[in-house]
Amino acid sequence: MNRKSVNREILLALWKIHILHHAAEDDDGVVGNWMLEELRHHGYEVSPGTLYPMLARMERFGWLRSDRPAGKHNTRERRSYVITAEGRKVLALVQRQLGELRGEMKVKGTKA
Repeated sequence: MNRKSVNREILLALWKIHILHHAAEDDDGVVGNWMLEELRHHGYEVSPGTLYPMLARMERFGWLRSDRPAGKHNTRERRSYVITAEGRKVLALVQRQLGELRGEMKVKGTKA
């Protein structure tokens, strides 16, 4: 199995879902470094060079909004990423689709 191909073609979408999920759980959003550790905790092989451009794309799509501490103008300053109304719609859609897929993937006689 080529892990890099699996990461790119399948797991990258799961990382985005994970980010939206955690951003939706906390009104203050998530901080990139915390999210990096959270993804790694779940076994994802993600680097800052992948995560931060992904967060920027999600922000461009309107799914997240980044906030910097007041009075800070340094672009490298710690930011929090907060889910937007559009991001909540995307998350709800994905949750429905994943629920449907999970139901299809259940093996008869087992709990999934």
